[in-house]
Amino acid sequence: MKFRRKSADVDPEAAAESGVPAQDAPVAPGPFDIDDLPADDDVQRVDLGAMLIAPAEGLELRLQVDEDEEAVQAVVLAGPDGAVELRAFAAPRGGDLWGEIRPRLAADYAQRGGTATEREGRFGTELVCQLTVRTQDGRTGTQASRVIGVNGARWMLRATLLGKPAQDPAAAGLWEDAIEKIVVRRGAQAMPVGAVLPLIMPPPDQLVRRPTA
Repeated sequence: MKFRRKSADVDPEAAAESGVPAQDAPVAPGPFDIDDLPADDDVQRVDLGAMLIAPAEGLELRLQVDEDEEAVQAVVLAGPDGAVELRAFAAPRGGDLWGEIRPRLAADYAQRGGTATEREGRFGTELVCQLTVRTQDGRTGTQASRVIGVNGARWMLRATLLGKPAQDPAAAGLWEDAIEKIVVRRGAQAMPVGAVLPLIMPPPDQLVRRPTA
């Protein structure tokens, strides 16, 4: 069964196959669009512009920065056994950008000699990927990753799990809980489909309780 963020987004065919009426299909609680954040939500989050991230015990918040452009490229939540890289993209209203790019990602892995297999996870259809890589000491090894995609209101969130949470989905609860608490701020500006939503460096020690649109 595929979980959708809103009952209005439920795929009728998927609901029919599961035997659950579309209007009664389960709804994944998050990630959230900033306009859909529940009124009683009191989770503190770090404001990074297009994404607001709740700190999680055991995970370190890191930013991947392009030093030449002085721009934040991605957010990483890292722990002793693995990490998740987070990126948000502009998407068409009511579209299924994740459904469109998932086959392209799988084809890209195949072209590089790897594999990408679909599975149903906590956030719907995701990709379990394997890629042969060369290590620093010249040996070859297998790099595993899980790519999760969530369609939102004119945005798509992509979360790439590495390490233990990619190799063992049953051990990924800490990272998946963190993904579920993310808030995406798309903004009203026009952007090409697939463009990365801009991230910013937060002021020191800034936490927000109720983010503004």
